Amino acid sequence: MNSHNPNQFRSGQFRAGYRRPEGQVAPRPIGGSTARTLTSESLFLGDFEIGIDHGGAMYRLKITRQGKLILNK
Repeated sequence: MNSHNPNQFRSGQFRAGYRRPEGQVAPRPIGGSTARTLTSESLFLGDFEIGIDHGGAMYRLKITRQGKLILNK
């Protein structure tokens, strides 16, 4: 289930400089996981695609029109 509305990205709510409102905390890890959790807003900063360099290979992480994430090599 999506935790955000993809229209928020288009409306500019998640543009560069967006900060979580004061007092709002990051979501808790699912299932008691100790993995570090990041929000998609903090990664994309208003963009719809980012590049990830992993071991010398470039990956693209994209937000679809339906608000889902796709990772391509």
